[in-house]
Amino acid sequence: MTVNISNLTITTPVPKSATNPVALELNGAQAIAQLPGIVTVLADGSLQLSAPTKGASSKSTHRTRCEWKETFYWSLASAAEHINSQEMTVTKVNSAQKIVISQMHVKNDDSPAIKVFWQKGNITMGFRQSFNQTTPVNTTVLRGVPLGAKFKVTIRATSAGAASVSVDYNGLIGTSGDLQLDSSWNSQVFNFHGGVYNQIDYTDATPAEDGSVCIISDLVISHS
Repeated sequence: MTVNISNLTITTPVPKSATNPVALELNGAQAIAQLPGIVTVLADGSLQLSAPTKGASSKSTHRTRCEWKETFYWSLASAAEHINSQEMTVTKVNSAQKIVISQMHVKNDDSPAIKVFWQKGNITMGFRQSFNQTTPVNTTVLRGVPLGAKFKVTIRATSAGAASVSVDYNGLIGTSGDLQLDSSWNSQVFNFHGGVYNQIDYTDATPAEDGSVCIISDLVISHS
């Protein structure tokens, strides 16, 4: 299935310029055209995203990503249900064996409401019930999702703040169960992210071959 990212923004591990080391962000179609070695459309229409561990990062981190995100922000109340469903395969992982694969991000804040990880062959997640919660509650959604395995990860949130994360791997289903975002989130706005975001800081000694790669074979984002 062809994965359409023309209405999404891609944060890349490539610097904005020779003099500006901050990560370049591009429209999805532009990223495919300008950075085919990083954002690659495969023969079957699926999308490969590559993030070397050593590369360009955002101003606040030393961690690289090749990640799609929505171009607009939305409130919980703006639709009955918000869904981010991504079918993907992690084909390569960094030396820490940990990447963020899906997020429900909040505007102007470094700590998402929901963050989902592929971590050493397990799918784990962090959840913040309250906007001002410093430390997320971390849980395992599904164990035994190896490198090279295709799986589907879905984040759902309703206008009432009911949320969940589910993972489907070869008929094995893992779920967070029912989560509740409290009323402190009602005044915030969000956007969904997905792809690969390395959870390892790069240094001058980081090998060039260290990094992570995923293939996204289906992507459904909806607010309805």
